[in-house]
Amino acid sequence: MIFQRSALLAALLAIGGTAFAPQRSVVRSTNLVGTSVPVVDGGIITSSRLKMALDEYDDEDDDGYDDDDDDDDDNEDPLSDGVESVSWLPTVIDANGPTKAMMGDVGADADVLPLFPLGGIVYTPNSEHILNIFEPRYRQMYNDILMNGTKRFVVAMSHPSEEGRFAQMGVLFQLEDLKEVSEQTADQIKYICNHKVVGRVKLDRVLNPEVWTSRDTYLRVEGKIIDDTGDLDDDADADAEKKDESVPSDVYTQLAAAAGSALSKEEKALKESFISLVEMQHEIEEDVRFTRASAMALAVGPEPTGDTSLWTTIRLWQSYTEQRLVARQNEMQREFQDKLLEFLMKEKGAKEEEIPSAIGFTDLSPELQKEVTELQKTMSLELRPLVLESTLTMQKILEAEDHVARVNLLRHFIEAEKQRLNAKKQLKGMFSGGSSGIIEKSAESLGSSVASIKSTGSISSMDYGGDDDDGDDDDENDAPSSGSIFLDEDDAFQ
Repeated sequence: MIFQRSALLAALLAIGGTAFAPQRSVVRSTNLVGTSVPVVDGGIITSSRLKMALDEYDDEDDDGYDDDDDDDDDNEDPLSDGVESVSWLPTVIDANGPTKAMMGDVGADADVLPLFPLGGIVYTPNSEHILNIFEPRYRQMYNDILMNGTKRFVVAMSHPSEEGRFAQMGVLFQLEDLKEVSEQTADQIKYICNHKVVGRVKLDRVLNPEVWTSRDTYLRVEGKIIDDTGDLDDDADADAEKKDESVPSDVYTQLAAAAGSALSKEEKALKESFISLVEMQHEIEEDVRFTRASAMALAVGPEPTGDTSLWTTIRLWQSYTEQRLVARQNEMQREFQDKLLEFLMKEKGAKEEEIPSAIGFTDLSPELQKEVTELQKTMSLELRPLVLESTLTMQKILEAEDHVARVNLLRHFIEAEKQRLNAKKQLKGMFSGGSSGIIEKSAESLGSSVASIKSTGSISSMDYGGDDDDGDDDDENDAPSSGSIFLDEDDAFQ
């Protein structure tokens, strides 16, 4: 995937004079696995990637969603337990020796790998990512994987509220390219690294938990690799043991799946649900919506890679949920942006073509400073649970046991989104001409599938590493190409 770095309002507005951008936002697109994904640029929001920062959560059950066509199992909300809906390793804080094993004695099948926690981010197989490496322990990690020739490590999501606790299911990063940039950055950044996610890893335990606090070196974990590409091992027997059970071994099965002639009943149900969602999006004219062409070409196949693989659709769904968050955030900021422009033009005498690209918090009027503070609080309270829900959704899919489980999970989340849109449609009918922001907020409240979550703090940009408590490094990505997204093209989004 290709994304710009996240720069949310909470990160851009300054307590100590940090500047933020006052321009009106515009929309442009960036390529994602052959599709076009909208990215907001030129204003306060410059990315679809949001970082989750939470201090507390509430694991009260949700009622879930009803669907008369679903079986009883399908009606169960997979996120009803909130953060605890996904599997986590025991915390490494104050652990005396290796953490408790999660899978019993893994024995000779176990792989020992470096662990690189990356905040509230979930990666998926067959995606590509760039990391900037500057923290000493991770500089050491890259030196080690280069010296021993493995060029691989585990990336796992950090728990949103418990420091030193990581998701049990992670992904396997394989180093594809590395550039030494110490001289160019005055040693602020050591390496810029390209990676490909070549599989998943089910973590069993952390072998050296004491180093998390001391930061003397990086964490090492024991776990089992799940090969989602078929390219990890040269030994065919090893491949057969580690490969996801959903990966077809028969070439004719793969050809049939690629031709679309061998869809299972679960895959057919997923496609029908997605097509129905797209039609609903167009009916109510959602700001972020899939094109009709993308609905007809939806990839649902069990093959691990390629344009027909379900993982392609999973990444597409991840991008969609992130874009919805960006769009909602822009909606919340629009009124303030208009006031800011009026302040600059009337109070500061700036002409429209002379609007500065950034302005410090202290340069604002007292009234605008107060509005900024209130806006930050409102955005934090409203958006953080939605960010968490999006993240848990992807983690739940990532840890699914097989292809059928992933298909059913994705269908559940699509049905939940349809319920949100249906609530929004009804509210539009009741409050025609009312505030779209109020309607959107009400629809989110009625359509959310994650348990109620209490949180404090702020949503921040995705800057990791250095002295941060999470000890993560920066995920720096390429800028998108320009282009309109308001055409009914063969791209995934409008």
